[in-house]
Amino acid sequence: MDEFDDEGDDVLASVMYNDVYPNPDERSANDVGLKSKVEDLPVYTEVSIPKSFPFPFEPYNIQQNFMNQLYQCLEQGKIGIFESPTGTGKSLSLICGALKWLKDLQEKQRKELEALTTDKGNKENIITNNLDNTEVDWITEFVQKKEKEEQLKKVISEHELLKKQESKTKERRSSQYGHSKKRKKIEDEFDNLIKGASREIQEAYNSEIDKGISDVMEDGNVDGQDEDLIVQDYKSDDERNDEKSDDEEEECHITKIYYCSRTHSQLSQFVREVVKSPYGDNTRVVSLGSRQNLCINETVKKLKSISLINDACLDMQKSKSEKREHTGEAKAKRRKRRLEKCPYYRQEGIGELKEELLLEVKDMEQIVTKGKEMKACPFYGTRHGIPLAEIVALPYNLLLHKATRVACGIKLEGNIVLIDEAHNLLETINNIHSMEVTGSQLLRAHSQLTQYEERYRSRLKAKNLMYIKQILFVLSCLLKIVGGKTGLPGGKQFTGKAETRMCTTNNFLFQANLDNLNLFKILQYCKKSMISRKLNGFAEKYPNAEVTPKEETKVTGNAGVLSFLREITKPEISQGTTPNVSPEVKSVEDVVLRSPLMHIEGFLQALTNADTDGRIVVTKQTMLSQSSMKYLLLNPAIHFSDVLREARSVIVAGGTMQPISEFKDQLFHSAGVHPTRLLEYSCGHVIPEDHLLALSLGSGPSGYKLDFTYQSRESRKLLDELGMLIQNVCQVVPSGVICFFPSYDYLKLVYVHWEETGFIQRIARKKRVFQEPRKSSQVDQVLAEFSSCIKSSSKQDTCGVTGSTGSLTGALLLCVVGGKMSEGINFSDELGRCVIMVGLPYPNINSPELKEKMNYLNANFKAGVDGRQPGQVHYENLCMKAVNQSIGRAIRHKGDYSSILLLDKRYSHKNVSGKLPSWIGKSLQNIDKFGQAMSSLSRFFASKKVSQM
Repeated sequence: MDEFDDEGDDVLASVMYNDVYPNPDERSANDVGLKSKVEDLPVYTEVSIPKSFPFPFEPYNIQQNFMNQLYQCLEQGKIGIFESPTGTGKSLSLICGALKWLKDLQEKQRKELEALTTDKGNKENIITNNLDNTEVDWITEFVQKKEKEEQLKKVISEHELLKKQESKTKERRSSQYGHSKKRKKIEDEFDNLIKGASREIQEAYNSEIDKGISDVMEDGNVDGQDEDLIVQDYKSDDERNDEKSDDEEEECHITKIYYCSRTHSQLSQFVREVVKSPYGDNTRVVSLGSRQNLCINETVKKLKSISLINDACLDMQKSKSEKREHTGEAKAKRRKRRLEKCPYYRQEGIGELKEELLLEVKDMEQIVTKGKEMKACPFYGTRHGIPLAEIVALPYNLLLHKATRVACGIKLEGNIVLIDEAHNLLETINNIHSMEVTGSQLLRAHSQLTQYEERYRSRLKAKNLMYIKQILFVLSCLLKIVGGKTGLPGGKQFTGKAETRMCTTNNFLFQANLDNLNLFKILQYCKKSMISRKLNGFAEKYPNAEVTPKEETKVTGNAGVLSFLREITKPEISQGTTPNVSPEVKSVEDVVLRSPLMHIEGFLQALTNADTDGRIVVTKQTMLSQSSMKYLLLNPAIHFSDVLREARSVIVAGGTMQPISEFKDQLFHSAGVHPTRLLEYSCGHVIPEDHLLALSLGSGPSGYKLDFTYQSRESRKLLDELGMLIQNVCQVVPSGVICFFPSYDYLKLVYVHWEETGFIQRIARKKRVFQEPRKSSQVDQVLAEFSSCIKSSSKQDTCGVTGSTGSLTGALLLCVVGGKMSEGINFSDELGRCVIMVGLPYPNINSPELKEKMNYLNANFKAGVDGRQPGQVHYENLCMKAVNQSIGRAIRHKGDYSSILLLDKRYSHKNVSGKLPSWIGKSLQNIDKFGQAMSSLSRFFASKKVSQM
């Protein structure tokens, strides 16, 4: 239903997929061993909740209760589900409650450390004071002593880090001159580096290079060329040595809070709330982001592909000696230069930037500005600051994807995880770990790897050749599944009749003849050899190296990429009215230029999950380029269990968390969390009860039943009834009205009908009508015009509408559930005096993915007390979660007021109304006659007008 933001996805693209479950027998989240591990986590029972919390103002009762419950949850090491309506200060309550607990923990540890250093003789007593006075076995005593010693060591190391950081902070704050001198030294070194560089590097730094930083060499295999593209000698698991070198000492992490939200803008808003809080001056906060958001190297930022940005950054970190290893003839063969090293990637500068970020709280934009000022890389500066940070703000993907989490240096053990805006957490986990590959991607990867193997066969070790042959075999087998074959362009391969089928993982592997292959070893090879990165570099360096017929390669230059772009853009172009649509082509190009093999590795990684945890959807179209196969994750608990097991406490919070039963059953209980470890908290709104009017209507002005089921929602009588209803509401409601429809298609259908029948013109006499755009780039413009119209209408301005017989009273905005305005947009005060929900936005019941999810739930979970199947409950929950998000857009603060109209007779059913947020559900009035609803609306806004006079 929701359109998820894709910010942070490039981090996923830059990390190889780790073998999360190396032993197939340990992959299921329902495994008894996993349950025991999760349940055996320490629970802290003695809780002393503080009487008051530092707060920027006198907290409301619900905020005080929220912080009390949060403190108790963190102290006891529990899993918390917190629901607090938007506008009740949820973010501020999370900040103050969690930081109060963290500061108390630090103070407790400080006192313990002082006691140890004051009286060293008491160390043995502290270690053994919890042992039974009775005679115990000497082995048990030894183990208990060892555990206590380890705990003490951790406390001591944390306090040493804290003390060191505090002294650095005092130093830097007391000596601005020294700080400025140090910064001047870094800037001088940077300037000298640029001045002493070659003319080519200076031109690159001044952003005069248009085609990236890759080396383009003449075709031909000259000894010494392409060393960076050759995979290194690979040793299998039983031969290689993974031991770390002695000088790779792991940095100690202090106890911290990991705060997660959907987008970078939401994270920046959270950081600004931290600054406003009483803890803003003495809390170390680090915000993590992707290279796309944090890179300040203009040459790298010009690369359109996220994958190319990641590869360019990693390539530029190599030492100069490695870059200059091959000279002479090979160097003379070069037609274009390569940037040898990023001037911003210097350890001294990054270390200084890290200290700056820990000294003062900064959001994402401020971090980038500071990085430019200090000429140091913000991407690595933020990551180096993780160990000493007290709060780490990061997007969902960095936390929920294990391989990415490990690569970023995020350690959850003993720390707190706060997941805000968690209403779509289940769907987010499913989306991150559900992988889809197309026939074009498979064909292109096979073509590239074939050319790679042919070009460098003589320079590859036998084991590398063996694994490359295995990968080629896997790709060819997957192509056969969707009816394709190697050696021909996808646009010329026809698979026959279109069909969609669903199968289990084991059946899919059997049908693809991959059941006898060890996918774990192949994935391990891909990870260690970085073959996908090598292949991506090869494809960029030799764009014409494609296995395609001559008639398909007439275009010079990047012929391979362009032909592939043409293949995969044909379906979109054929459906549109204009074949020359640049925005669509650009979006496709961004996807294409990522390494296809890396994307396919994600699909292969998904195939290593347990057979019961997912399904494969094979979609065959008439053309291979349009065919695809998708791994559909059905059990999100298997990828969230690590977070639950490692973290001391996990909090999921949101404005509308209903229905909570889904979180408990599908995410927590399935991951082995015992019910006693769960803590639930839900509060009402801060507004007075008379500031909300919630009505469900079963009929319209003429008495026609409001039935927006799929079978009857296109009825002309129903559309006319809806038009009359909206027209009447716009006569009564002042300022802004927001109306949500189930889909873009239905909104278009209704709007066209209203134009034909004159309803749009009649509504426009009182409210100027706006529609939610499909393109994200146009959202801000529409919102600005909508807001401007409402503000000007309050001054009796007609907003430039011609032909209106009277002054406008505001504007009407037609939106889509799950669209760009159903989440993250605040229609506070005059912008949203009434929110209308047209029908119930149930997802497509005929979707094979939804059907399989429902079947999985019916097979693995018990029916409810009312006898309804879990699959049916899930189907209803998807609808109601979308409704709850949409109708919560209006009331945003204590003094705000609004009305909510639910247009469908089904809203009177208990199984529907019972899933509304409690602060709305308790005020909901079921009205069957439209006249009564209009009377209630008139009295409601009349009373508000009087109270404001």
